[in-house]
Amino acid sequence: MAGHDTESLKVTNIDSITVASAVLEKIFSVSDRRIRQMAEEGIIIRAAKGRYKLVESLRNYILALKLSAEGVNIEQIDGEIDLGEEKAIHERVKRHISELKLQTMTGKLHKSEDVEMVMTDMLAAFRTRVMNIPSKAAPVLENRDAAYIKDRLTGEVIEALNELKDYDPKAFYSDEYMETEYEQQD
Repeated sequence: MAGHDTESLKVTNIDSITVASAVLEKIFSVSDRRIRQMAEEGIIIRAAKGRYKLVESLRNYILALKLSAEGVNIEQIDGEIDLGEEKAIHERVKRHISELKLQTMTGKLHKSEDVEMVMTDMLAAFRTRVMNIPSKAAPVLENRDAAYIKDRLTGEVIEALNELKDYDPKAFYSDEYMETEYEQQD
């Protein structure tokens, strides 16, 4: 290639490149038989007899490896596998996971274990507060009339219930998404 300008050797589009089975065998480190199997499975894309679309085949092979790594056995999927559709499903799932993480980070969604912990603490404190009403109120209520007793007990119950109404979304944040003072100053 001596004497050729490097500018003339640049390739800007490889979508139309087709290769022989032997090329894919070397790239994927598999046998010719396995290449034919993958072509039957729709992973490797045939362009003509003995020729395969390089870019589509590489994309599909990588996707098949990803699905396999995620525990999806593509051989057990009924019918023809549409790797483009599988990739789209995979991308939708990744986007959905990202959206859920963002909602969790912004306090619009809470992890069940965080809700359970906060609610358990809150209800335990409420139970303790309610159970203490009789011992707290009894000495004050001795020898009082019914109206006074009713008002005093109602006040104690309302005070205990007021603790439940103070919802603080930050109490439900996982430590995973809490900012430190240092991070807030940046």
